[in-house]
Amino acid sequence: MTATLFILNDSPYGTERSYNGLRLAKALAKQPDQQVRVFLMGDAVACAKAGQKVPEGYYNAGDMVKMVAATGVVGLCATCLAARGITDDELVPGALRKTLVDLAAWTAEADKVLVF
Repeated sequence: MTATLFILNDSPYGTERSYNGLRLAKALAKQPDQQVRVFLMGDAVACAKAGQKVPEGYYNAGDMVKMVAATGVVGLCATCLAARGITDDELVPGALRKTLVDLAAWTAEADKVLVF
């Protein structure tokens, strides 16, 4: 099994970096023998905010996080969440509050680390 860690830093909207990272994580998680973990930090923690209302035809980052969490693991930087006033009850299902210690362990265990 190959373990890939995605680290996303950008806000969910404005650039497409987090969107592309989530798309790739979702596609990779569907491949056989792949373990996918996604860690959202900085402004990327807003990707996991529940209740996002986007224009029709536009991607919803919260829905994408839920899809990735259904087949992989999605962790969010606890410090980054606190700095933005986002509480656990505001997160989409499957998004887990994690720490830099968790990210360090995931990095050490990963075969590949991709940063967006």
